[in-house]
Amino acid sequence: MQNLRGSPVRHRRSLAVLSMVLLGLASAPAVAQTYPNRTVNIVVPYPAGGSVDGVARIITQKLNESLGQYFIVDNRAGGAGGIVGANYVAKAVPDGTTLLLTASIHVITPLLNKSIPYDVVKDFTPITLIASTPLLVSSAPNVPANTLKEFFDLVRKDPNKYTFATSSFGSAGHLAIELLKRDAGLDTLVIAYKGASPALNDLMGGQIQLMVDPMLSSLPLAQSKAIKALAITSTKRSPAAPEIPTVAEAGMTGFEFVSWYGLWAPKNLPPALVDKLQAEVAKILAMPDVKQRLEILGFEPIGSSTEYFTKFIASEMEKSGKIISDAKIKTE
Repeated sequence: MQNLRGSPVRHRRSLAVLSMVLLGLASAPAVAQTYPNRTVNIVVPYPAGGSVDGVARIITQKLNESLGQYFIVDNRAGGAGGIVGANYVAKAVPDGTTLLLTASIHVITPLLNKSIPYDVVKDFTPITLIASTPLLVSSAPNVPANTLKEFFDLVRKDPNKYTFATSSFGSAGHLAIELLKRDAGLDTLVIAYKGASPALNDLMGGQIQLMVDPMLSSLPLAQSKAIKALAITSTKRSPAAPEIPTVAEAGMTGFEFVSWYGLWAPKNLPPALVDKLQAEVAKILAMPDVKQRLEILGFEPIGSSTEYFTKFIASEMEKSGKIISDAKIKTE
């Protein structure tokens, strides 16, 4: 007769499987409780000193204060759109020790470059939308216009006389300037530089006549009169520069285009770590001193839920794709 109770070996196997299941269930909250217990690299795919690096250092400082001295900024520059640093994170182990803090160009790049070595959606875990910032529309100081409307009137009279510029191909500034051209009905040459510094130098020198760039890099030059601030690209004026009107105030009703910053991890980051990181960063962004520091630099702190950030990314990719298509920007 068959032994209905099964063999001792089968019992041991069943107990082993049950133990593994129970251990897995117990380890999820344990992972969050013990994290971080070793160095966490917050990868910034750009050199130190830029706007992304500045935001990362504010967040990293506060994470170290609240969770212990584990977090460091890891600048891994290289490749248009921060490809080198992003690829490093995409290939990293999803244990919470490697994170990516970068700007909206991260989700624009794959729309323009079909050969990037990762999938911007499938290979990353979105954590939180950190902040957004309007872009500053600036002209060369020798341009005889003091408002955006006056500037565009000049361009319409002699379009070949004016050259627009952006700090890099596919950046938020690039798409914003193409959107400006589209809505204003302009057909003007746009030059994509390799970095904000050379573009701003040429703007100051009058070699180019218009540039759209994040406020962090261009506002100090505007305030010192080295370049001329014409408008910002948000729907409302910035507390960092309330004297600068919006593009909408120049007659382009409804115009809005902002640069934004987010936090990602490699794909398959355990949900417990996603929740812990999101909650901690959101708490940091609500601190009065952090809000003040970011607002002085022209940023609006956000600290969204992971679910909102995921939907936001999809929406931004759709919006950027339409601008690229309308402007007939050639993909690489």
